Amino acid sequence: MEYRPLGNTGMEVSLLGLGTVKFGRNQGVNYPKAFAIPDAASAAALLDVARELGINLLDTAPAYGTSEERLGNLLKNSRADWLLCTKVGEEFNDGISTHNFTPEQTEISVHRSLARLQTDYLDIVLIHSDGNDLEILDRLGTLQALQDLKQAGLIRAVGISHKSVVGAQRALVMGADVLMATLNIETTAEAQIIEAAGKAKCGVLVKKVLASGYGSVASLRYVGQQAGVCSMVVGTIDPIHLRENAQILESLG
Repeated sequence: MEYRPLGNTGMEVSLLGLGTVKFGRNQGVNYPKAFAIPDAASAAALLDVARELGINLLDTAPAYGTSEERLGNLLKNSRADWLLCTKVGEEFNDGISTHNFTPEQTEISVHRSLARLQTDYLDIVLIHSDGNDLEILDRLGTLQALQDLKQAGLIRAVGISHKSVVGAQRALVMGADVLMATLNIETTAEAQIIEAAGKAKCGVLVKKVLASGYGSVASLRYVGQQAGVCSMVVGTIDPIHLRENAQILESLG
């Protein structure tokens, strides 16, 4: 597995990261097929495969149902093997998503994620934008709240999972360490801002590489070759798919 510097964070991240929404949520998700949340043994086996393949990035969020708690239980004895990325701003409870980007809720969310993940630090925390990127960044103070928590030693790198190019641009100006951008072979509008982030030494994680399961595996190769990309987060609970994705990316080398 290829590893790339995550901007100026000092972290080296695997080119393929594992998204874990399916570890904890199967309601209100945009996937082509229904799925069952894996039991503890199946989830542990998948993480073993990920480790074997050289994957070191796990992406989770409060919006992913019970994903954080389940990872916390699964990683109790292997925390140092992983880079954990979680988020603030969106939560999912009783089948409903809600959003709150205030600094007060941001701090509550980070401390709750620390407890759920059973760790005393988070590697990456991103704003889980609802689409109002500029309002969140300019008016609500969410990124500054994360930067304060980083300064306090609870987080190693902060940024935003944005929904717009202008949001990404604003976050760069405000000193974000990491952006989570959308890019796949059919959706290329953010390619230029990803390249600009790379030049600015801001880390870039890519979401929706396979368009939530609707896309082609050719997107993996395409995204992996784009300037500025550090890692692509692909969610799966199928070890065969995980191995196939890793094998495709091995061919890039």
